[in-house]
Amino acid sequence: MLAPKRVKWRKVQKGRIRGTARRGCEVSFGEYGLMAIEPGRISSRQLEAARIAMTRKMKRGAQIWIRVFPQRPVSKKPAETRMGKGKGGPDHWVAIVKPGHMLYEIQSDNVAAVREAFALASHKLPLKTQVIRRGEIR
Repeated sequence: MLAPKRVKWRKVQKGRIRGTARRGCEVSFGEYGLMAIEPGRISSRQLEAARIAMTRKMKRGAQIWIRVFPQRPVSKKPAETRMGKGKGGPDHWVAIVKPGHMLYEIQSDNVAAVREAFALASHKLPLKTQVIRRGEIR
């Protein structure tokens, strides 16, 4: 699963996800992209599950790019622990996604297979997505 090698801060606050994405909004590498249309946090497990679903569908007929990276730690206290005693330790990593951000891209000639692969991937993700073609305006 994806995780950063090192980070500046071991624990971070949750924060709010406001506004729309300003960068990473266009299809840059492939011909089709899967774009988030609502804000949210995607865990590294969800990103990997979606990637595996897409690669199994496309087999070797396409090239796939992951455009997001889980670089924010989420802390969690152990089960059956009493309140207090500070914040829990880092548990897993998430990617913060704003509406309009490109999550995955695929380069392939088979449009039907690309749409099916993105549909399989979107079922694994916790937010609504949309398929975008290169040059399209959302």
